[in-house]
Amino acid sequence: MEIAKVTSRLLSPSGSIPWRRKLGNFRSYPRRSAVRMRRSAGRVRVSWNLERMDSLVANASSGVETAVVERPELAAFEVLPGSPAPLGATACDGGVNFAIYSGNASAAALCLFTLDDLKANRVTEVIPLDPLVNRTGNIWHVFLQGALQDMLYGYKFDGKFAPEEGHYFDYSQIVLDPYAKAVISRGEYGILGPGGNCWPQMAGMIPVCDSKFDWEGDLPLRYPQRDLVIYEMHIRGFTNHDSSKADFPGTYIAATKKLDHLKELGVNCVELMPCQEFNELEYFSYNSVSGENKLNFWGYSTINYFSPMIRYSSAGITNYGRDAINEFKTFVREAHKRGIEVILDVVFNHTAEGNENGPILSFRGVDNSTYYMLAPKGEFYNYSGCGNTFNCNHPMVRRFIIDCLRYWVTEMHVDGFRFDLASIMTRGCSLWDPINVYGNPIEGDTITTGSPLSSPPLIDMISNDPILSGVKLIAEAWDAGGLYQVGKFPHWSIWSEWNGQYRDIVRQFIKGTDGFAGAFAQCLCGSPNLYQGGGRNPWHSINFVCAHDGFTLADLVTYNNKYNLSNGEDNRDGENHNLSWNCGEEGEFASISVRRLRKRQMRNFFVCLMVSQGVPMIYMGDEYGHTKGGNNNTYCHDNYMNYFRWDKKEEESSDFYRFCRLMTKLRRECESIGLDDFPTAERLQWHGHQPGIPDWSETSRFVAFSMTDLTKREIYVAFNASHIPVTVALPDRPGYRWEPLVDTSKATPYDFLSEADITERDRAVAVEQYAHFLNSNLYPMLSYSSIILLLQPYSA
Repeated sequence: MEIAKVTSRLLSPSGSIPWRRKLGNFRSYPRRSAVRMRRSAGRVRVSWNLERMDSLVANASSGVETAVVERPELAAFEVLPGSPAPLGATACDGGVNFAIYSGNASAAALCLFTLDDLKANRVTEVIPLDPLVNRTGNIWHVFLQGALQDMLYGYKFDGKFAPEEGHYFDYSQIVLDPYAKAVISRGEYGILGPGGNCWPQMAGMIPVCDSKFDWEGDLPLRYPQRDLVIYEMHIRGFTNHDSSKADFPGTYIAATKKLDHLKELGVNCVELMPCQEFNELEYFSYNSVSGENKLNFWGYSTINYFSPMIRYSSAGITNYGRDAINEFKTFVREAHKRGIEVILDVVFNHTAEGNENGPILSFRGVDNSTYYMLAPKGEFYNYSGCGNTFNCNHPMVRRFIIDCLRYWVTEMHVDGFRFDLASIMTRGCSLWDPINVYGNPIEGDTITTGSPLSSPPLIDMISNDPILSGVKLIAEAWDAGGLYQVGKFPHWSIWSEWNGQYRDIVRQFIKGTDGFAGAFAQCLCGSPNLYQGGGRNPWHSINFVCAHDGFTLADLVTYNNKYNLSNGEDNRDGENHNLSWNCGEEGEFASISVRRLRKRQMRNFFVCLMVSQGVPMIYMGDEYGHTKGGNNNTYCHDNYMNYFRWDKKEEESSDFYRFCRLMTKLRRECESIGLDDFPTAERLQWHGHQPGIPDWSETSRFVAFSMTDLTKREIYVAFNASHIPVTVALPDRPGYRWEPLVDTSKATPYDFLSEADITERDRAVAVEQYAHFLNSNLYPMLSYSSIILLLQPYSA
């Protein structure tokens, strides 16, 4: 509790102040500080009230359990009024300015920690903030002049504790600054805090002026979105398996060392699952089914939005989190060197504080009624399905989100964001009237809390922000409250969407469900039925077959049912409507013919993904056929289910990786696949079993098209999703003939006749086997197969 400038007459010969207090009782400080402030010349100079300190020592000494705590000598600093801007802790010449918003608090105090004191669960300094000196409007602020580079900070706020009014102020709680740039608590992933505590005290890193990072001239890649091939990746899962042979498995540094794999695969954009500070021990409990402890592995439960996940770094809390920040920056810099953009998956729909029974960590203790969407009697709206809903369209929360996104772009050099449950960001905030949302009433319309807004203020601000409007913005255009906006998300021609309809339609057509031929063709064209009418382009559709949530690609063709018992929830969790097909036998142990069919289906899905207009997204591990054993909701598993298997990728039997790599390469080479606009009849022609005669009937399971291409002349693509083989008549092109490039029914390397890794002789033999068909403009297709043919000059 020593505050500010401690004079030498108060120091013991050892340079520390011996004092007594009851062990483990640091949260029970009296409301009145042991210091008094004297104002002079606009400065607030803090000195000890010796009588008050002696009283505290005497009171503490009367307890049963007391101890002498040797306090380290702290650098002298002076307390000045400070500035209300910018928000957060800002290093300036000679000190640090602290500013935080709380409109409903009646009192506030800045808390300082040394790292040792934080680990010991005690506060080093408490600096009360005078409302007359340290408050401007609803911003509390203070400037500490002196050296603070080895300190951490948090806040105490006082006010009403009245949940029915939406207030949770509790002066006994030390809360995080929402603007903290690094959160310090436990240093190692999955390791409990002192005394087995899953939630030890957290504090923010105090920035320093000389904290610099060598970006080595890094600049944004700024790829046109139509050219992206996105890879959804989990930082820890990417390298934590033993087969990665990484020096620091599960970290930013280890992932950096493996970026060459993504370049080889043909990926030029990585979408990182949540990397903002969360607590992986949030669900910590023993799972008797799996024999392991449950963890929050995925990370969709944010504690702080400015801080990179500290325990994803090899440095941990070393150097107060600054080294962890630099490790994340190193990952981005090295990704850019390899031509790979970095997109963050961000979770602005809810936080880790949960409902009224959740912990007070940051936002709730700072100003609950501002940061969360509340009903008139203080209840938490739960459009996220996770207990609370972030009050995104509140003016202060809008500013917070904009500031956060700008920070990640300007300071961390990320290239864009994918917004989890983004439809929540289009809902009206809990100010309950349109005047507070738009500044004026809306005639004939009443906006209530949570109502979908046609022009949401937050989306408007992001879309027109001079910094953010130039990065990739991807919406998961639905939420847990039933708001589904795929094709309808407010977009300002900037936002793209995770196309959930693409996933569902492609899954059903490829497995041979009747009635989806026409819808499948729309998917191949970039879903113009969803996006063309709203003035958007094919690249506004993020196409995916699999993602972190649901079956992997291998499991999609292996299981008809989910197998989530290892989650410890009696198989009740996870999606029941998976649109999967096990190809005739359930589970991994199946006959040779079934296993062959499964490989064919995986190739079919990947062909579809790569030849569709729009932006393809690959889920980590799908490129070699990763399995989670039929578990479609592996959020709580820090184990092999979620770990990339480098040994499987390297196995000779992993021929699927070769196929995926060659397909992404073909996509880059074909000018006609990544179009700026939806294809028209000038270059696209649909076919059925006969050229130019497509079959859009309810029972059709065959879709084919040809596209003129500036680099490949023309490509022909066909999908036979029937259980019956067919012989296809090809379009007649005088002077040319069609030659096979891809046939998913064939074994490697004949599934993709690449000039790069198949001999010219073997390729010629493979083509010659079909010469009698091709010379007659025919091609035989097996059941459940797809083909890609290229137009070549005819030679007799």
